[in-house]
Amino acid sequence: MAFWKIIASEIEKGHNLVLLYVIESSGSSPGRQGFKMAVSDSSLLSGSIGGGIMEHKLVELCKLELLKVPFAPFIKKQIHQSDIPSNKSGMICSGEQTIAFFHLGKAQLSLVQKIIHANSSKHGQLVLSNNGIQIIEASNTPNFQLEIDNSLHWQLKEQLNFSPVLYIIGGGHVSLALSKFSQETGFDVVVHDDRSRLNTMEENSFAKTVYIEKYSTINDIIPNGARTYVVIMSFGFKTDKIILKSLLKGNYKYLGMMGSQAKIDTLFRELREEGVNSNELAKVFAPIGLPIASKTPQEIAISILGQIIQLKNKS
Repeated sequence: MAFWKIIASEIEKGHNLVLLYVIESSGSSPGRQGFKMAVSDSSLLSGSIGGGIMEHKLVELCKLELLKVPFAPFIKKQIHQSDIPSNKSGMICSGEQTIAFFHLGKAQLSLVQKIIHANSSKHGQLVLSNNGIQIIEASNTPNFQLEIDNSLHWQLKEQLNFSPVLYIIGGGHVSLALSKFSQETGFDVVVHDDRSRLNTMEENSFAKTVYIEKYSTINDIIPNGARTYVVIMSFGFKTDKIILKSLLKGNYKYLGMMGSQAKIDTLFRELREEGVNSNELAKVFAPIGLPIASKTPQEIAISILGQIIQLKNKS
């Protein structure tokens, strides 16, 4: 949402901008579908469409030509190879991307404000096409829906406020670090602990929501869904066991638990003895995180987030 607020602020100051939006990407393209960038006649740049010489070249196009007068929306393909006759991006990383260009000025301020509102309300689709930009009412739709007939007729629909949600159960030092890094990488963060007046919970300004309640309510807080990621890192073995057992029936994108291999083996053995199906335990990432020999809370948080992002970006 900060991106659109920056655009609104520039327009309110009397500036015109060019919006560059990646509507399609494939292969090893550095700019993925949904990447966006704004170039203002104030010289302000916000966002990215993939960086490198390609981005520099297109920013210069905006400054030298597109910011001078309003223009009709158009798309431009960028192919990241050196041995092609046209549409070379200047990069050789393979893959390709298609970028849409839009003029934004005083006449579009109301539209930008609607986009900001739709992002906060979790309802609406952003529609980008050869006819311009609009907001339509929609919810629970695919993140992106693309149609390209040709260079003159194209449309991308993007579901707004489609952020994945990371539920961290346990509010200690690793939780605080994980909250920070996750929030910075695009996750909405929810933290739950049963201890009151915990300093690391009070310091957590990165979580969107903080719950201090008994773990018996955990199923009421964490919804099923493909955008739900769950990390268990409570105060001890007993609470981890209670939490995990109550969540095993859930359907989440990711369910992981922090702990040593010895702890995990013991906990899983006890759960199997209590009748928990081994197939349910097999879906749990435990011990949690990528094997990078992490030691500090920050390193452990990075290993966990790396594993989550690895899973998220496979889909």
